[in-house]
Amino acid sequence: MKRALTPGTFDPITEGHLDVIRRAAQLVDEVIVSVAVSAGKGPLFSLEERVALAREATKDIPNVRVEPFDELLVDFARRMEAQAVVKGLRAITDFEYEFQMTAMNYQLDKNLETVFIMSTPQHMYLSSSVVREIASWGGDVSQFVPPCVNEALVARFAELKGLK
Repeated sequence: MKRALTPGTFDPITEGHLDVIRRAAQLVDEVIVSVAVSAGKGPLFSLEERVALAREATKDIPNVRVEPFDELLVDFARRMEAQAVVKGLRAITDFEYEFQMTAMNYQLDKNLETVFIMSTPQHMYLSSSVVREIASWGGDVSQFVPPCVNEALVARFAELKGLK
């Protein structure tokens, strides 16, 4: 079985992430959406919330499962028996960062391949941080995220502003 990881913080998962996940699911037998703890980034949603949102957002993709992780990606990949890491690329700045991470991962595990999927034009500008920023100001992000994420963002920012 060919298994690939799609790692990220997914704070929150966006339609751009889902596009990459769906396309990766066409290439391998199983995709594991790997939700990183990323405590240093100060995520808006807890790990448990991000995992639950990713599971809800991917429930219609039969060969996808969601797992949290808090270790080196290469160690998680070994534990999950994954042969590849699939990453989405939006811009040259993504490439520079991902190129560096790929080179380091290769030094740590020469058997773990990295595959890049270019974002579609409608998702090239989309990032979780942009979505969070728009949502924090009460902007409509429903076209950028699945309905479960939109609801969670509205509720979280209402809670943070003391409206709930």
